[in-house]
Amino acid sequence: MARRLYTLLVLLALPLASCAVLWRGLRERDYWRGWGERLGRGASLPGNARGVWLHAVSVGEVQAASVLVAALQREWPGLPLAVTSATPAGRARARAAFGASVAARYAPYDLPWSVRGSLRRLRPALLVIMETELWPNLLNECARARVPVVIASARLSARSESRWSRFGALLQPALAGSIDVAAQTAADAARFRALGVPAARVRVAGNLKFERSASVAARASGKALRARYAAARPLWVAGSTHAGEEAAALAAHAAVRAQWSAALLVLAPRHRPRFDEVAALLARSGMRWLRHSEVTADPAGTAAAAAAAAVLLLDTIGELENFYAAADVAFVAGSLAPIGGHNLLEPAALGVATLAGPSQGNAPDIARALEDKGGMRIVYDAAGLGAAVLALLADPEACARMGAAALATLMANRGALEAVLALVRERLAPLPGPQSPG
Repeated sequence: MARRLYTLLVLLALPLASCAVLWRGLRERDYWRGWGERLGRGASLPGNARGVWLHAVSVGEVQAASVLVAALQREWPGLPLAVTSATPAGRARARAAFGASVAARYAPYDLPWSVRGSLRRLRPALLVIMETELWPNLLNECARARVPVVIASARLSARSESRWSRFGALLQPALAGSIDVAAQTAADAARFRALGVPAARVRVAGNLKFERSASVAARASGKALRARYAAARPLWVAGSTHAGEEAAALAAHAAVRAQWSAALLVLAPRHRPRFDEVAALLARSGMRWLRHSEVTADPAGTAAAAAAAAVLLLDTIGELENFYAAADVAFVAGSLAPIGGHNLLEPAALGVATLAGPSQGNAPDIARALEDKGGMRIVYDAAGLGAAVLALLADPEACARMGAAALATLMANRGALEAVLALVRERLAPLPGPQSPG
């Protein structure tokens, strides 16, 4: 009865969700593409072999999942893989990261018939959910179809546990079934057990985000970008910014430029629809600025403007890691605004000195580990950001030590991949066809 009521509420909310997608599609047309996939439609995977469905809600989860995808492809060559996301940015990131080797699609709405449609088209032998996507109908339909579920890098806040515990009848039957939880921390593991996952199926495995290494391509691109934009001047990046954070970064940069007149700020808004909004802010700032897309389109014609720019607007998708690789200092945004913070480990994996604001609710354990080991510093406002960037630029040795501490913290916290793979091996053991590990 509880699940029927939940399904009715989801169904009643569907017109509002559809209108929201249509509205957002006016600014970002990718919201309009692949509509049928949200309803469990779309093309079926080729062939008849069963494989793995991996759900990663957006960009950060897709990036964390990339190491698992690579490991699956090494151990089971030819294993059909599908990665679903809830956002256009997540789907685009999956397509860019995995190419044709993985089917990148939108996740279905949490309606029984939509989930069944996806199960028929994807034919998974296993569903791997990244972090915390507890959808009652998705879990129930997997249980009915005898598709085991692994929740990898599982996290559950005390607030989320309290909310879900009030609706135990929705989740407990599915959670008590064929679900394995590879939790990030002991506290996360305890909360999943409290929700009804059998203790024998819950283990502390760590966070897959620590497993990701900076790519050789990113480092090479970073060198090329540094040579193009800042061969003989300081360069710092404000990455994944939200409304209000661009103004803070510009105020900090004004303080930096007062002492380092040639310094360059690379400003990277989190979402494509805000590129023009941030461009308008830059036009009012009084600083010389340039769009990265303009330089990419005409490198010879814009060389002088690039050399004179105080701010570079990163208005392309998928290049933030490359600019982190080019930077002296990285500020990871979504953290001065009350967003919860974005991926601190991306610059850490490159050994780049990292700054962030106090809003770190999305990955508090990562932020705490980096800060405790001296690999990351918290700043609280534009003035603090400017002062921190200045201090690091003025002391290259301290900057290098901070970057080295960030990378060492990442390396010390690895191990989640092997723990998750152990669960996957157990679940895929009955599947005919995959090669033995090794």
